[in-house]
Amino acid sequence: MKLHLLNRDSLLNSSFKVEKHSYTSFLKVWHYHPELELVLSQKGSGTRFVGDNIEQFNEGDIVLIGKNLPHMWLSEKNHSKVSPKLVSESIVFHFKEDFLGSNFFDSPEMIPIAKLLERSKHGIKFINTDKKITQLIKKALEKKGFNKTIKFLKILNLLAKHSDYKLLASKGYISSDTIQEYNSLTKVYEYIFENFKSKIDLDSIAQIAHMNPSSFSRCFKRLNNKTFSKYLNEIRIGYACKLLMEEKYNITYICFESGYNNLSNFNRQFKLITGTTPSGYIALRKGNSNNMN
Repeated sequence: MKLHLLNRDSLLNSSFKVEKHSYTSFLKVWHYHPELELVLSQKGSGTRFVGDNIEQFNEGDIVLIGKNLPHMWLSEKNHSKVSPKLVSESIVFHFKEDFLGSNFFDSPEMIPIAKLLERSKHGIKFINTDKKITQLIKKALEKKGFNKTIKFLKILNLLAKHSDYKLLASKGYISSDTIQEYNSLTKVYEYIFENFKSKIDLDSIAQIAHMNPSSFSRCFKRLNNKTFSKYLNEIRIGYACKLLMEEKYNITYICFESGYNNLSNFNRQFKLITGTTPSGYIALRKGNSNNMN
């Protein structure tokens, strides 16, 4: 997947933009942009890629993505085949950090929102959000000018005070300050996302980067604050978690589908990254689901 810079020059004529997107399926575009992005998924499901995080997305999900953080929404493959009229829908805000002025969020009253925007550099998924937030997001579509801005500030304020959230991309993931260096390894990241289900060794990935293995290892760790091996395992286990959540496949199938050639190594890496075993992960999810009912 090629990493694309999306140009949103239309924001020059407004402080922020809110739109309703409707597709038969979300487009497979691995991209980044200098604007922050707030997304409410209204219809559809599939896989969400944010930095080095891979998770399933569902209706009702609210996610905030920081500037220059690579991301992509990928609808389920059979989504548009179920019904020609079945579509993926979302409400999306795009805005600059200083959309109300360079010092606006420096005031004491705005510190919670400033901290929210800082956290967004890793991507944030908000969990168990109040219906009031969803309603405000929908109403923002109907507003214009000053009233639209007030609605958006209320949304950011509620999200800033919402304590149940999850950071998506790992803490060592790429920052906006190193996006140029990141692009120097674009072909490497493309290759990883396209081939993580297959065997990938250090020598072959270093050749793609036109480096020797030791130089590549140092460069990759400096950019991602983790070794290539750990990065690859996190991508694979993230995908395995998605498959486990779908409850369509057994653990052995998921092991091989996620790029592992033996169950013991899969179980070991899964526990190392998630803190539990695949079977424990399933039990934990079922327990959480039962508690919500």
